[in-house]
Amino acid sequence: MAQKPLRLLACGDVEGKFDVLFNRVRAIQKKSGNFDLLLCVGNFFGSTPDAEWEEYKTGIKKAPIQTYVLGANNQETVKYFQDVDGCELAENITYLGRKGVFTGSSGLQIVYLSGTESLNEPVPGYSFSPKDVFSLRTMLWSTSQFKGVDILLTSPWPKYVGNFGNSSGEVDTKKCGSALISSLATGLKPRYHFAALEKTYYERLPYRNHIILQENAQHATRFIALANVGNPEKKKYLYAFSIVPMKLMDVAELVKQPPDVTENPYRKSVKEASIGKQIPAPEEDSACQFFFDLNEKQGRKRSSTGRDNKSSHPKQPRKLPQPPGPCWFCLASPEVEKHLVVNIGTHCYLALAKGGLSDDHVLILPIGHYQSVVELSAEVVEEVEQYKATLRRFFKSQGKRCVLFERNYKSHHLQLQIAQPGAAYFYVELDTGEKLFHRIKKNFPLQFGREVLASEAILNIPDKSDWRQCQISKEEEETLARRFRKDFEPFDFTLGD
Repeated sequence: MAQKPLRLLACGDVEGKFDVLFNRVRAIQKKSGNFDLLLCVGNFFGSTPDAEWEEYKTGIKKAPIQTYVLGANNQETVKYFQDVDGCELAENITYLGRKGVFTGSSGLQIVYLSGTESLNEPVPGYSFSPKDVFSLRTMLWSTSQFKGVDILLTSPWPKYVGNFGNSSGEVDTKKCGSALISSLATGLKPRYHFAALEKTYYERLPYRNHIILQENAQHATRFIALANVGNPEKKKYLYAFSIVPMKLMDVAELVKQPPDVTENPYRKSVKEASIGKQIPAPEEDSACQFFFDLNEKQGRKRSSTGRDNKSSHPKQPRKLPQPPGPCWFCLASPEVEKHLVVNIGTHCYLALAKGGLSDDHVLILPIGHYQSVVELSAEVVEEVEQYKATLRRFFKSQGKRCVLFERNYKSHHLQLQIAQPGAAYFYVELDTGEKLFHRIKKNFPLQFGREVLASEAILNIPDKSDWRQCQISKEEEETLARRFRKDFEPFDFTLGD
């Protein structure tokens, strides 16, 4: 059975004209049926008074569709975007964040980059840098068998997008736009790329992402620039389209070339060499993959081959996402109490909880720094799922049951599972297969999951609801860790055959 396409709307600069936009969306939905998402690029807020926005912010008015917006493009509107990682601005209106990947439950993958280009340091709060583009591109390239993304959202146009294409009108694409975004589009190969800021509508002819006769056929990219909402010239500012996530498509259907497809506007350009030079690898400490020998001296590292790191040509591991500051859960962090680590995979690790509810209260944690599961690459998610399945079998063999939960609220490092970027949530997964999800909109008890499990109705250990009251000595923790490692060893998929 064919996958049902998602029905999406994309919008250009709203500039504070929220009523105009949402009334238009209501009219479209009344005529054509409901859409799944509204994606806004360009300036969402304008220089107009905040009275209209306050009605949405306070709930007097509500967006008629789930709306995702990019961040500030100027200093004046930075104040509206308090959390660089994204947040809910009003009911049904979510700020995606400074940069990242949104993966919907359907598998649709949307890459977003807020702000305008800046090559200067320090980078303003409304801009992105070469380092931002490099990290975003590298994060996606690190996924296995990367083929491209469904949608790319940026506010500026990509420079040179008009090369080999139809006329872009008054916009000179050799002078206007961002070379960094050109490079990002080249690397990410989006099926759709939306941008704004130039107050005009331009739908470029689709362009191919492969070299004919030299590379296997790949999907084409459609670049669409949208005008500002309510513009007097009545230029198009809303674009409706249907899309099936590429991961669900038949390859032959995905790479089918439109009849009017052109050459890639960014490739083989004299300028392209300079584009690449604008994206240097950020200067960071070299990353480490951790393979602690958990049966011998604690904390000793060994190479990915299992031998001690004495080779003069060590394998260069992929750089992992780094935390902005101290993190108790990043394996590379000095804050991690490594004696609690009980198992280490390729992308994730297990650690006993500090002040656990039980002797085998364990955490599943990614080795790199991620806030929630939506930020993870496919291979990391796969290993998280493998750990979950293995732990269920492990506990079942001992006549025990397990509950998995994650809180993405006032937390900086992922400790389990699932939602959209920018959204605070609490997620529970039972060993019966049932899944419970709660969207957090205001204040939420940080120890809610622990308090519920410790309650008289479940484990009946209310005195353990506060982990700080359950701490034991390091020697006792080491004993529990050794015991868990020994018991878990028959189930350890990281050991191989």
